[in-house]
Order: sequence, then structure tokens, then C-alpha cells
Amino acid sequence: MLKRSLTGAIAALALALPATAQETYTIGLTGAMTGPAAGTLGPAVEGLRLYIDQLNAKGGIDGRKVNLILQDDSAEASKAAANVKRLVAQDNVPVLVNASLSSTYAPMLAETRRAGVPVLFMGAVCPKEVLPPNADPLQFCSTGFAQTYDSRAALEYVKSVAKGPVNVGYAAMAIPVSRSEIDFAASEAEKMGFKTVAKEVIPPPTPDYTPFATKIKDAGANWAFSWAPWVTEIRTFEALRRLGWDGQFLTIAHLEAEGELPRVKDPKFYVMGANSFYADGLPIHKEIEAAAKSGGAKYPANQMTEGWLGGLALEAALRKAGWPATKEKIAAAMSDLKVDTKGLRGVPMVWTKDNHFRTQQAYRVYHWDGNKISVLQDWKVYDVGK
Repeated sequence: MLKRSLTGAIAALALALPATAQETYTIGLTGAMTGPAAGTLGPAVEGLRLYIDQLNAKGGIDGRKVNLILQDDSAEASKAAANVKRLVAQDNVPVLVNASLSSTYAPMLAETRRAGVPVLFMGAVCPKEVLPPNADPLQFCSTGFAQTYDSRAALEYVKSVAKGPVNVGYAAMAIPVSRSEIDFAASEAEKMGFKTVAKEVIPPPTPDYTPFATKIKDAGANWAFSWAPWVTEIRTFEALRRLGWDGQFLTIAHLEAEGELPRVKDPKFYVMGANSFYADGLPIHKEIEAAAKSGGAKYPANQMTEGWLGGLALEAALRKAGWPATKEKIAAAMSDLKVDTKGLRGVPMVWTKDNHFRTQQAYRVYHWDGNKISVLQDWKVYDVGK
């Protein structure tokens, strides 16, 4: 009798354990956690991990924990494809995050489209497929920087502050998304009356930026603009200064930007971005700093904004999808979502059926004023798709 009761109890427990394991929300991620792009994308992954850890510590979503499965792809397309195949086929993730270079997109999307799984690009550059008016139903982006919108905003800023003729030298990384954005910027600049004097496309593993900077300087540029991974932006600028160039340099404020401004200490080095800096001292910044400290973060807290914003968006989508959160329900929830960015951005992040980037984008310009990081241009809001 005892043996029969014990056997029944074990069987009941065996049945109960899988059910308990399934009572969690699951998110899969492939990202550049190692390799040459890790300095830019690794902090976004860590920011999301810390966000999910904090969410789970508070009880998860309606009492259910969130299981975040991280896979490193080192920004290699083949690894990203293998990661996604495993996450979709073996782990059955109903939503996937990409935090890697654009070279991983095509093989990753081949797998997610086949499986009908929605993808959030987080910290990674937003593909054009998320933009209105024909957003892909399975692609979404929470990343602050974006093609065409960044360049238009940057050039408008230059026009608002420039005195006299503007001769622009451009610096791109030799990857498709950076090259195309610099081409777009140069075209838009010409419409504003600016003159393009140099356009340098720099290979990623470049030990010496001097030859490229020399061409920009010798061409007579008094402004320089770069839309590329941070390594290209900052090293091009520093090479120009070593050559004695005294022009003004505007670039996109990637995750590394806030930590670099006090190091560079150059008032004519301007960074424009959609994310607020921790120098602003907002409550959300202090919350992230505390999470980074308690969570043993590898990266500085001020580099984790993109990951935290991704966490805010995913939590909002999962809550709206309800339980069980199937891939279909999550995709539907993400297609009609408003996310309070809590001051990390100048405006809420709103996704609609036709717009999976956001309905508004706000930009700030920061620089080192000689003593501290300060705001040169406060939030300027642009309607996306208009």
C-alpha cells in the first residue's frame, strides 16, 4: 500500500514539474556578447538581463517569471543563424531579440519568418522594414538610432548653429548600413546648401585612421559627420585632432558616448542621440545604476539604456499579450503598444500596425563644456513617417 502510494506521488510530481517549468514567459536572444562588436552591443544584452532579473525579483509578470535565454553570436552571421534555429526549434521561444550587427539579420530572419516568431532589434540598428508605412508584421525595433531620421536631425542641428559655409567630411564604416546612411546624409546636406568635400568608407579592422582623417582634413572640411559604430566615430575624430584639424565633429551618441566625453574633453565634439545621459541624474538612471551594482555588471550602468528600454518594451508586450503568451499574441500586442520610457527618451515609444519603429523620435545634443557634460540642444521632437 505504501509502495503504491509512493509510486503515485512520484508520478504526480513528475507530471507537475514540466507544467511548472512551462508556467514562465520565455524570451530568446542572439547577440554580440563577444568579438569586435561586444563593446557596443554587450552592454545592451547586460542591460536586458539586469532588467529581467529585477522584474523576476519583484514577482515577474502576474506571478510568472520570465526566462531569458542568451546566445552569443560574436556578430557572425552563421552563429546567429544557428542560435536562432536552436532557440526557435528547441526552446520554442515565442519572441526573439537581436542585439548584433546588421550582417546577422538575413540568416536570422530566414528562421524567424519560417517560424512566424516576432523579432525585437535592441541596441542593433533598426532595419528599414520596421519603418512606416509598411512595417513588417514580425519586425520591431527599440534602438535609439535609426537610418535617415538621425541624419536629417543631425544636419538640421548643423544648419541651426553653423556660421558661414559648411564643408562636410563624412566617415562611414565599410558595412552596408553605415555606407548607405552616409550616402543619404550627403544627399540631404546638398539640399541644405552644404558642400560635401570628402566621404571616407573605413574598413572595420583598421589599425590606423590617419589616412582617412588626412583626406577629410586636406579636403577643407570645417564640419565632419559620422554615422557608424562608435569605434569608427571616435577614432576618426581623434585622428583628425592629431593632425591639427580644428573643425566641428558631430556624431551619433552610441552607448559609449557618455563615458567618452569626459575623456576626450573637446567642446567641439558633439554627440546627438535619442537617449538621455546619466549626467541628467533622473530617478530611472539611479535605478539602473543600483541594478548594475547589485547585479555585478560587467559594463558601466550608463551603457545599459538600450537593454533597459528593450526590457520595458518586452514586459509591456508580454503583459498585453496575456497568458499563455503565444507568438501570435505577442506579435499582435507589439503591433499596438505604448511604452513609457520613464525619461530615458524624450517621448514614449509607440508602435502601431504600420509603424514598428515609433511614432515620434526626439533628439538631444550633448558635449563637454569644459567642466562637465552639458546639453547643447534639448529634446527636439520629430514625427516619424511625416
